[in-house]
Amino acid sequence: MQLDLKKYVLALKHTFSISRESHDFQNTLIVSLSLEGKTGYGETTSNPYYNITVESMMAEIETIRKEIEAFHIDHPENFHAFLTSKKLSNFAICALDLAAWDLFGKLQGKPLYNIWGTGNTSYPITNYTIGIAPVEKMVEKMKEMPWPIYKIKLGTDDDVAIVRALREHTDAIFRIDANCAWSASETIANAPLLKDLGVEFLEQPLKADDWEGMEKVMHHSVLPVIADESCIVESDVQKCALHYSGINIKLTKCGGITPALRMIAEAKEMGIKVMIGCMTESTVGISAIAQLVPQLDYVDMDGPLLLKGDIADGVKILPDGKLVFSELNGTGVTLR
Repeated sequence: MQLDLKKYVLALKHTFSISRESHDFQNTLIVSLSLEGKTGYGETTSNPYYNITVESMMAEIETIRKEIEAFHIDHPENFHAFLTSKKLSNFAICALDLAAWDLFGKLQGKPLYNIWGTGNTSYPITNYTIGIAPVEKMVEKMKEMPWPIYKIKLGTDDDVAIVRALREHTDAIFRIDANCAWSASETIANAPLLKDLGVEFLEQPLKADDWEGMEKVMHHSVLPVIADESCIVESDVQKCALHYSGINIKLTKCGGITPALRMIAEAKEMGIKVMIGCMTESTVGISAIAQLVPQLDYVDMDGPLLLKGDIADGVKILPDGKLVFSELNGTGVTLR
């Protein structure tokens, strides 16, 4: 098996701001695994919150390059177990795991959703994210991209007023993501006001480790609350199920498709909602998420829509949020 690593710098259409950071570019790592004339592609973006860079991931992977290239992938789950045993970061494992699943599907001659027996005709549509900015700029972004569901990033001193101002310009569903910026009392107070403004749910309003606060929110919030920063790996699902209405799984954070499949199954068993979110990946990472959408309640896979230019072909997102799946197998990706 041949391994290739390449860094890309993805330029964003607009400055992307959340409660703790802003950026105009997204660094991303593309991993390629080739065997028997087929190539599988995986992706992981850098992330300052988790102290992950493309360079750090490439260095990790290079330490076991020979072992990876010698590995016989009879199934991606076995490959994932091997990578985990090598103590790589979940971000690095994610890129390799996605590439392994794409390669596996291409060698099997089937798209992944077909391998999992889920079909691809029924699925939730993605939201489109509006980052923190002056209200006029946020409205401009919405008018530039009319969409049925918007995720609104908040974490300012005027959050409810911002949503009220945005509501004047669209009838779309709103989802609110405060990225850990609110307190429990603030969340409980904001919830009925935001519900009246057409907000569907709140995502990670409190700090990731504020379990006591989330217990109060769960008892008093009139809106469902979805865990993001509180739900990183498989072992977090059970605790989140006691403190949140649902979880937002990020492939980059949990280590790829392999653990995500187990997290989805566990969350459903515990009766909570399941979402998968993106980290501004290109179509490489988004096409992997697309294979999982039939299993989800919500999805945030707008990464390519936020970019000035893409680097790959795969799943396409239509203006109404629906998907056109690739005719290729695996995750259906080819690099441009």
